[in-house]
Amino acid sequence: MTIKLFNTLTRQKETFKPLEEGKVKMYVCGPTVYNYIHIGNARPAIVYDTVRKYLEYSGYDVNYVSNFTDVDDKLIKAANELGEEVPAIAERFIEAYFEDVTALGCDRADAHPRVTESMDIIIDFIEALVEKGFAYEAEGDVYYRTRAFKGYGKLSHQSVDELRVGARIEAGDKKQDALDFALWKAAKPGEISWDSPWGKGRPGWHIECSAMVHNHFGDTIDIHAGGQDLTFPHHENEIAQSEALTEKPFANYWLHNGYININNEKMSKSLGNFVLVHDIIKEHDPQVLRMFMLSVHYRHPINYSVDLLESTKNAFDRLQTSYTNLQHRSKSSSELTDDNEKWLGIISEQRNLFTEAMDDDFNTANAISVLFELSRQANYYLQEKNTSQEVILAFTSAFDELGAILGLKFGSQDLLDAEIEELIEQRIQARKDRNFKLSDEIRDKLKEMNIILEDTPQGTRWKRG
Repeated sequence: MTIKLFNTLTRQKETFKPLEEGKVKMYVCGPTVYNYIHIGNARPAIVYDTVRKYLEYSGYDVNYVSNFTDVDDKLIKAANELGEEVPAIAERFIEAYFEDVTALGCDRADAHPRVTESMDIIIDFIEALVEKGFAYEAEGDVYYRTRAFKGYGKLSHQSVDELRVGARIEAGDKKQDALDFALWKAAKPGEISWDSPWGKGRPGWHIECSAMVHNHFGDTIDIHAGGQDLTFPHHENEIAQSEALTEKPFANYWLHNGYININNEKMSKSLGNFVLVHDIIKEHDPQVLRMFMLSVHYRHPINYSVDLLESTKNAFDRLQTSYTNLQHRSKSSSELTDDNEKWLGIISEQRNLFTEAMDDDFNTANAISVLFELSRQANYYLQEKNTSQEVILAFTSAFDELGAILGLKFGSQDLLDAEIEELIEQRIQARKDRNFKLSDEIRDKLKEMNIILEDTPQGTRWKRG
């Protein structure tokens, strides 16, 4: 298989060639955990989870890392407003994040590093930049010398001179140049802080990912991904920091997903059109939201509305109906019919078309179109008087296999009440044993099955979502 992907760095499609044969180092910028995630956060979670699934389907061993920013201005503001500590807020919304993205069919990353757990490596990284002359201390703050890095602007395709226009140093600013950015921020009174060679403070946003990537992967990774809004300045600054330190390429391929609009307007709190995943999946099947997100190529903008989501639900239901009809017909099918080879060939052709779509810059929109063609062919087949279990199984297997790549599951996912009770008992025992990993896995499995758990003083209760 030859996978081609669009590299933001070169602005062209390139044949994917990982650093090490058969292995992929992939890093995706995660959320700042001060609230429930909105659908803008959900899009990269779904898109890059699908990229990961397809790379694994293609035979690659993917090491997938996605971080949490668990301390910054937004978290500090939320803590002050709610009268809570920053770590408590972060922990609550990290848990909420996992619940939401698990419901959306996303697998956990191999590692989810947090800023608060990475302070030593961040400080070491900044110290090394200071020693190399790429950063300087100013009254407890540390800034990056942007002009010292000769390649600055290569990801966003802007020159330093272009960026200089409109930039200015505010009165009282400690920066030597308007383009310089903070690596370390001196603590304000009452703020959460950590000790450092420059006094108490906390990291700037951009340095976090550079340090985490270097800690988990070394100097160079294969794929770095995130939303289009991160291209500049966040990812541009990551390149400057990392390549200044290592003098090696930071990432060979950069992927960026497009923006989300709400009812044809840009999503923003000021417009009052801020939509949380937490709220959407209370009323809509999470699989439908996932399919909606994948129905447009990841690099293109996507428009969200309740009507469009309802249209996606109707489309998903058509796939479900085909799958269910295949399962029902298998009970009365014979072992062999005269046209088995013809239909097996049609199914094989659809599978090939699916992989062709995904090989072409992970074109999930075209891949979903293949699923509908597979459904159409299945419906034709089911009109025949005599059907074969071999062909029926081939159809359902294709639905299962290709759907899994997109994170979609077909057929009934309901559990019997007795099975649910047994899983809950296993979870209760796991919690007693302090086996929280197993407890979380059981809860996530039940969540996928649309079973909502509620831990109360009287015990654990459940309901169908």
